Amino acid sequence: QVQLVESGGGLVQAGGSLRLSCAASGGTFSSYAMGWFRQAPGKEREFVAAISYSGGGTTEYADSVKGRFTISRDNAKNSVYLQMNSLKPEDTAVYYCARSQYALPSGSYSAYRYWGQGTQVTVSS
Repeated sequence: QVQLVESGGGLVQAGGSLRLSCAASGGTFSSYAMGWFRQAPGKEREFVAAISYSGGGTTEYADSVKGRFTISRDNAKNSVYLQMNSLKPEDTAVYYCARSQYALPSGSYSAYRYWGQGTQVTVSS
């Protein structure tokens, strides 16, 4: 069974940075794209970033985070990361790591089969 465990969330001031990590176990990590989503209170879960099975520069980002967030992965460590810079209060949300059913990145919720429990990110103004 695939398990995903996020870490690295916390409280940060606007303009600050955080790095989220997601450790995967079970399954074949290096065969599938990985993604990050987030959900703010009272809002639907939304796509943040995704990376292809090999990394290799094939990534996708939501317009709201382009130029500020960077997704990466280390297949040797079965891990995916989200470096978040220039954080804004509107980035406050629970951030979820997800494993796709496919090799290439997608911003579609339905492409992802396995989900972590989430990690809280709070950005104060």
